[in-house]
Amino acid sequence: MASIIRDTHNRLQIPYLRRLSPLGKTLVAVGAFGIWTAVTWLLEGRIQTLLRPEATMDRVIYTGVANVLVGTILALWLVREFVASDFTSREQLGFRSPIRTVVAVLIAGVAGIAVYLIQQPPSTDPIVVMNAFAQVLPVSIAEIVICWVIVGGSVAALLRTRGVHPYLVNGIALVVASLLFGVYHIAHSPPFNTPAMIGLLTVVSVGTGLFYFAGHSVYGALVFHNFLALFGVTAALAEAGQLGPYQAPIFPLLATALISLVILVGLERMVVRDAAATSTAAPPMTT
Repeated sequence: MASIIRDTHNRLQIPYLRRLSPLGKTLVAVGAFGIWTAVTWLLEGRIQTLLRPEATMDRVIYTGVANVLVGTILALWLVREFVASDFTSREQLGFRSPIRTVVAVLIAGVAGIAVYLIQQPPSTDPIVVMNAFAQVLPVSIAEIVICWVIVGGSVAALLRTRGVHPYLVNGIALVVASLLFGVYHIAHSPPFNTPAMIGLLTVVSVGTGLFYFAGHSVYGALVFHNFLALFGVTAALAEAGQLGPYQAPIFPLLATALISLVILVGLERMVVRDAAATSTAAPPMTT
């Protein structure tokens, strides 16, 4: 399997993308955000998929296409091209050593649980929490990869090429990623697509940005972000009177979450990690 993935990895190089200027690559990153947002609206917000627990097939299609295919697989292939062309690096994008990753995940997990409980959530039933956590995980993975890794990472890389101070680099990239994360929610079901909620989510997502840009960890940011999303989803389900079905394990949700996580870790390890070593990129075009 690994050899097949690596062979595909080598065949699917995009030389033109690698030759783009830093500004060109950043614009491609923003374009990826736009495509992902449009697909999210088509498969979720338009038909309010997340507010219908009984719509198992709709949730699977939405999760599989918008968040796994577009938001994770295609997005990480884009990350591979950015790394292979030396536009940025795995470390700068938050893919760190196993030890640092474990420490970041533990810290994020403790912080995330605390934030969830402090907000007096509608449910602390372990089964409900497990199902809801699994439901939002594939979405959170795509949100982290698109908003923070691709767009935030590209903005940071572009600013570094312009000689901007490192603190300003991270600060500006954090603001851009958080703003786009908030805007993206216009593609979701109520109440997430309301102006008040979009503003709140933009502010709250700064916490995710701090884990990502200050902690330099994709997985730490992912865990903390998923706990933030967990509260929003359980609250929305409670308001719609739909928490009942979540009191028993929902195996399609659990399986989809596991598959999404395996894809994220597997592609990062087998594709992104090897990108710099196998790079055949031509010199980038200038702006």
